[in-house]
Amino acid sequence: MKLINLLFESKGKTETFESFADTREAGAEKIVDNAKKKGGLALLTWHHFKVKLPYYKKAAAGKFDLDAAKKEFDATYKKISTSMTQIEFQREVGRLEVLGELIIREQTK
Repeated sequence: MKLINLLFESKGKTETFESFADTREAGAEKIVDNAKKKGGLALLTWHHFKVKLPYYKKAAAGKFDLDAAKKEFDATYKKISTSMTQIEFQREVGRLEVLGELIIREQTK
């Protein structure tokens, strides 16, 4: 068994892609709520995680398109630069991160 598959096992049962996305969405929602309450510089964290929510939601609903996600990952990667504002940077890095997580997870089935 691949080491990566051990990460997705719970009580000897492999976690589905959809349940993985649902769990990640719940974690991101908690971070979004806490960052918004804290305010100030924590709002950069809010932007970073808020952008992830629709991707997790779509994946948890079984509507993840691997090929489209790969194309969006590549386009997002090419957009990221140090000439962006902090907010733009946090949003795009968050997008890149969620797409990468979902792509990697989908490919390890």
